[in-house]
Amino acid sequence: MMSHPMRYLLAGYVAVHSLMLERLRRVDERGEGVISVAVAVLIIALLGVVAYTAFKVIFDNAANTATDKINQIGG
Repeated sequence: MMSHPMRYLLAGYVAVHSLMLERLRRVDERGEGVISVAVAVLIIALLGVVAYTAFKVIFDNAANTATDKINQIGG
């Protein structure tokens, strides 16, 4: 059987240990949200670059076609 002070030491250790584990679990959950937002921002940025490139190609092609047609008519 444990002596009286050892029983309190063990109970204190278990309490502190469980609080530390709970605190670590909460920190991990917060970190996951930040990472998810960062990934979402990177995806949106990539979509923006793809859209900009696509519109630039389309408008450059349209401008070149218009210039060619104008030159054929009488430019």
